[in-house]
Amino acid sequence: MPIVWYFDFISPFAWLQWPKVKALAAMHPVALRPIVLAGVLEKCGQKGPAEIPAKREFTYRYVLWRAQQAHQPLRFPPAHPFNPLAALRLCIAADTSVEATEAIFDWIWGQGHAGDSINALAPVAARLGIADPAAAIADPAVKAQLRANFDAAIAEGVFGVPTLSLDGRLFWGDDAHDFALACLRDPSLWDAPEMQRVASLPLAAARAV
Repeated sequence: MPIVWYFDFISPFAWLQWPKVKALAAMHPVALRPIVLAGVLEKCGQKGPAEIPAKREFTYRYVLWRAQQAHQPLRFPPAHPFNPLAALRLCIAADTSVEATEAIFDWIWGQGHAGDSINALAPVAARLGIADPAAAIADPAVKAQLRANFDAAIAEGVFGVPTLSLDGRLFWGDDAHDFALACLRDPSLWDAPEMQRVASLPLAAARAV
């Protein structure tokens, strides 16, 4: 079953899920695909949690609590949300390896450093053996791959990050990871009668736009 993980370094929930994705990747091949969350939100016509003031504050407190419960380090970068393009392109320039993904995530969310420019990410690039990080993230092939990742995500129906895709079945969010593993063990769970019914449940009301 093809497994794809769509993520953006801007998301603290992606950092929370990352250890679980690494564990999954140790047992099954997982394609790591960095994408631009802002583009997904625009495509879907929705706001991110950080764009709604009360939701922003709650979300930040909630992810800190989730990290504490998981005994996982989490320190917010100096500002959030931030522009993640440099981090996403650096990851792709380093072949989107587990090592590169880990290093960038840890720099931003484990240690709380800025990840909004290639200058801020220079220590990570050096650790990954990228001698000229500015040139690496400006490579047209890197930019094209990031766009291809985004196009693949939209084609699959991705509406947020992090999202695990199990053969096209989407599991959004760190808190859906156990559901994804259950469906990986027993794919018929996804097609149980009530699961099928709610997939086509009619609307009884809709907001005017």
